[in-house]
Amino acid sequence: MSTSTDTSALLDAITVAPEHGRAVPDAASGETIGYVREQTAADLDRAIDRARAAQPGWAGLGHEERARLLHLAADEVDAHAEELALIIAREQGKPLNGPGARFEAGGCAVWIRSAADTVLETEVLFEAEGTRSELHYVPLGVVAAIGPWNWPALIAIWQIAPALRMGNTVVAKPSEYTPLSVLAVVELMNRHLPADVLQVVTGGREVGAAIAAHPGVDKVMFTGSTKTGREIVKGSANNLARLTLELGGNDPGIVLPGSDAKAIAEGLFWGAFINTGQTCAALKRLYVHDSVYEDVVDELSKIAASMQLGPGTSEDSQLGPLSNRQQFDIVTRLVEDARARGARIVTGGEAAPELGAHFYRATIVADIDDGAPLVDEEQFGPVVPVIRYTDVEDAITRANSSEQGLGASVWGDPVEARRVAERIDSGTVWINQHGTLNPMVAFGGVKGSGYGLEFGAHGLKAVAAPKVITI
Repeated sequence: MSTSTDTSALLDAITVAPEHGRAVPDAASGETIGYVREQTAADLDRAIDRARAAQPGWAGLGHEERARLLHLAADEVDAHAEELALIIAREQGKPLNGPGARFEAGGCAVWIRSAADTVLETEVLFEAEGTRSELHYVPLGVVAAIGPWNWPALIAIWQIAPALRMGNTVVAKPSEYTPLSVLAVVELMNRHLPADVLQVVTGGREVGAAIAAHPGVDKVMFTGSTKTGREIVKGSANNLARLTLELGGNDPGIVLPGSDAKAIAEGLFWGAFINTGQTCAALKRLYVHDSVYEDVVDELSKIAASMQLGPGTSEDSQLGPLSNRQQFDIVTRLVEDARARGARIVTGGEAAPELGAHFYRATIVADIDDGAPLVDEEQFGPVVPVIRYTDVEDAITRANSSEQGLGASVWGDPVEARRVAERIDSGTVWINQHGTLNPMVAFGGVKGSGYGLEFGAHGLKAVAAPKVITI
């Protein structure tokens, strides 16, 4: 059953006539949803100039007034949450229900309000007779926000909301795969923000490459691949723009001996398969102790086989398509390589062409080991490899072997899991859960997963310049 809620008013506000733009397809059907302008580096220049001109006035409003306007923007997003969710479901492919498009649309308002309400106190660094040194946080200027295609609206808000709260203006550059979701949430916010405080530039690689080196940009926030993150670091060398880089991860999970496979199976499954596995902090490789290995594989395969696969706009879908052909091809290659190596495809392991071009069945792969590309690379799709181990020390070493370190999880007795968690090289380690995020809890990676923190007070500090005043 498909939803019938109309999105035409919001779409009309963010799209252009076919002769003036590039077609954006529905991830499930390939049908054109709308057209967006294919902007250029010259358009970026103009947007940054307008943002620089608007920034002093926006900063001058003060925290209280900026927070009030952000609350109005959040209310507007809430009022149009169903329209926004439908755009996300069509363009990106995630199902409306569960941890899907409605969850993403609602999360946008939650994160806007959190950024508006988070208290950032002045810090007294030193105080003695006749002297007091205080640490304040002041706006940087213009923040460039470069987002990915997997959670397009929500991750854009993770970048935009704290930057605006701290008095910066923002120029957002969405993925060329999912520009409509970002245009839609920005359109809703801009109904309450001053002109040019928040802008979107839609375009391809030319625009993205021009951002990091742009002399008018004071901060770049980027979520995407490690490869592109390295290029952004190089590009920022001349203008010394500050950076927050969330570069994805090949997140490990470790199931300890004695764990109850049935009790943890659902948490493991959704830790890996949220958004059809297309999540930076999803569980990407699962190390399971030999004593519970077959039980965990069996429970996961039962859940995977029961999942309803279908278009995002169907109320019945639990998993959707891969968002684009490039990602579908990556997932197919990795599973076929695992099959050729003799790995056991417990369930799934094949496309579902009867549903559309980018659909792939939920796949559990057993009897595979480190060194296989499915384990060593970030698959970013509906597949999880389950790797057997016999010694916890060995599992920790293997979990830490990746160049990436965004998230990880440990499953089992909480006391023992805590000891293991302290030894895993990741920005976040969850215990008996995976991938849960909180707008007040700092989030960021280590190693090849980037640097800088988002969310809460740490996220506000990341989009501001520290300033010491000594009296």
